[in-house]
Amino acid sequence: MGKVEGGMKCVKYLLFVFNFIFWLMGSFVLAVGLWLRFDPETVSLLSGSRAPDTFFLGVYILIGAGSLIMLVGFFGCCGAVRESQCLLGSFFACLLIIFGAEVAAGVFGFLNKDKIIKDVQNFYSEAYLENSNSTMILSYQKVLNCCGTKSTPCDAEPESENKDCETKIKDFFDSKLFIIGYVGIGIAGVMIIGMIFSMVLCCAIRNSREVI
Repeated sequence: MGKVEGGMKCVKYLLFVFNFIFWLMGSFVLAVGLWLRFDPETVSLLSGSRAPDTFFLGVYILIGAGSLIMLVGFFGCCGAVRESQCLLGSFFACLLIIFGAEVAAGVFGFLNKDKIIKDVQNFYSEAYLENSNSTMILSYQKVLNCCGTKSTPCDAEPESENKDCETKIKDFFDSKLFIIGYVGIGIAGVMIIGMIFSMVLCCAIRNSREVI
């Protein structure tokens, strides 16, 4: 069995290091997803029976993607060390699929960002009109440091800096969605590098075996 030599041996170890970093990034994505799912502030705002589930749907996708990235990174490490064309080809195909899914999820999230925020704002407004002193409403006001709605402001002190809760909801989820966006962009860049390395090494292994 032919072994890669020279510059390709360097690519082999670079790919191994890349896959280890890729595995760590998968762990980070999984951790961010779990944090967004179990973050006490987020859970307290979306724990009602009629609460919109669009945000948590995106979070579940993030958790699944993180787990898959960790698994793919592990197989990529094995493929690089064993110089297996099969494992490296499978690694490339998995990266391509994940990359496509990530782009699709990013486009979906970007197009539906305003809808997610609007759904939560409507959920809050309806609950506030029904009972402005309910436990859920008080939780919103405590977590977001807000009061009332745009149409029905509460009796806050004139000098108070509290905004209405609909505005605070938009600010809150904008910050959360930006975190997901930045993580996704970073992962996409790393995946492109990984696909290039895996193809270069796979071709080098095939050529070395043909020479043998």
